[in-house]
Amino acid sequence: MISSILLGEKVKLNALIEEDLTTIMEWFQNTSLLRLFDAIPAQPRSTASLRSWFEEHANSNNQYVLAIRTIDDNQLIGYIELDGILWNQRTTWVSIAIGEEMNRGKGYGKEALELILQYAFHELNLRRVQLTVFSYNLSAIQLYKKSGFTYEGTYREFLERDGKTYDMLLFGLLKKEWEQNRSNSK
Repeated sequence: MISSILLGEKVKLNALIEEDLTTIMEWFQNTSLLRLFDAIPAQPRSTASLRSWFEEHANSNNQYVLAIRTIDDNQLIGYIELDGILWNQRTTWVSIAIGEEMNRGKGYGKEALELILQYAFHELNLRRVQLTVFSYNLSAIQLYKKSGFTYEGTYREFLERDGKTYDMLLFGLLKKEWEQNRSNSK
């Protein structure tokens, strides 16, 4: 029997729907959340810019944005994205956002990342998944390392916030490494 590749024990990944934009709009008013995953100035986003983002992703063949929902009550708690897919090179970028702070640290992001990696490597047949993360986002760095990503480099003093500079770190994960990690953990 084929198992659902987008269904975990705590979360499931499925399509974002237009009704989700209201919740995401609330998250995009939170500048501390925006500072975790975007280098542009953290400013609340407009409804028009969010709708444009949603439509761009819905009509693209080289990016996927999936909702992260809890299994128990189908609540939207975040989203995860495969972006900038280079089909000829079989590579992509991944990013993840858990909207509310109360939902962080519960294993939702870890499981969502595991599901999207399985999707990227087994369904889309990609060979490499990569990401960047700011050096102050320690919980994300810890998650990526635990998920098997390898630190590959530093964009030194990439970001300046509140009078301090921060590095942006590059991590990558190859399909063969991911498969090896999965077989070692069984």
